[in-house]
Amino acid sequence: MLLLDIEAELSIREQGRKVWCEEAFPVAELAYHLALWLQSPSAGHEDFVLDSMQAEEGLIRIARSNEGWRVGSIFTPGLWTSPVAWEVLVAEIKRFDRAVREGIAGMGIDPAFIPEP
Repeated sequence: MLLLDIEAELSIREQGRKVWCEEAFPVAELAYHLALWLQSPSAGHEDFVLDSMQAEEGLIRIARSNEGWRVGSIFTPGLWTSPVAWEVLVAEIKRFDRAVREGIAGMGIDPAFIPEP
């Protein structure tokens, strides 16, 4: 499956502090699932948990708190990004999506298999 075969380093960082990092992460699959999450009626109301065919469920989590949305991983349960507003989170997800699409297109593959976020 093409979603699983496109890998790159993925890091969750905040102000120079590494929250989590994986060298060979299925970035196309993450972009795909994030786009579906943003399109769903529950977007902005329910947490996101990556349910990957290649990695453990919760490898990437986006959780809502009283202060805003935070990103983390089950592998670093005590480390989360600082809370941000929904609009900031969506902007970062769209930036990630653009980077993944550009990388895929650079490999000569049409990124149309990833829904628009």
